[in-house]
Amino acid sequence: MTRIKCNIRELMAKHRIDDITELMEKSGLSRNSINKLYRETNIETTKLETLFKLCDTFNCQLSDLIEYIPSNQNSK
Repeated sequence: MTRIKCNIRELMAKHRIDDITELMEKSGLSRNSINKLYRETNIETTKLETLFKLCDTFNCQLSDLIEYIPSNQNSK
């Protein structure tokens, strides 16, 4: 099973952002956009623009925010 993992919670903690409202203010993103990543639901439908804004907010690379875990990771 293919899985996409989002590290938004870890990045929020690292940057001392206490809640989604504070992240909304810092990033300019909507609650729905952030909630989707925060709850890791339907991440694959997230717009790249949303991810880029979060990368700018956290001053990180896209790979720091999102991890792709292929379905055949353990089988070779």
